[in-house]
Amino acid sequence: MKEYAYKLEMKTRDYECDVQGVINNANYQHYLEVTRHEFIQSLGQSFEEWHNRGIDVMVSKITINYKASLRGGQEFISCLNLKRTGVRYVFLQDIYRKSDMKHCISAEVHCVCVVDGVLSRGDEIEAPFKPFLIS
Repeated sequence: MKEYAYKLEMKTRDYECDVQGVINNANYQHYLEVTRHEFIQSLGQSFEEWHNRGIDVMVSKITINYKASLRGGQEFISCLNLKRTGVRYVFLQDIYRKSDMKHCISAEVHCVCVVDGVLSRGDEIEAPFKPFLIS
């Protein structure tokens, strides 16, 4: 596994499986979102606090490459790195099955900032992210 700015261990639930017995593809977006939220909270920040200041961070694009399936009851590690591309923050996220460290998905999540209803570069929230930004 490569180096990451943040890692979060989680466990799948049986009800997330589809008829084939694997985790339904849509659930991976939930795992990715939980990881981003937990990362932001670990920095002492929150989406609610930002929203109350007039700053809304929104997903503008997600690309997911599915590599291997998770099944119900399996533990996994959700990881992320972060970079800036123009006005976007791009979360580079991976999920690994914990039992064998199999790389299950790779994702790019592009986010934009809207400040008081106007698209922004997101400089208002950059300070806590700065130590983690990769080039």
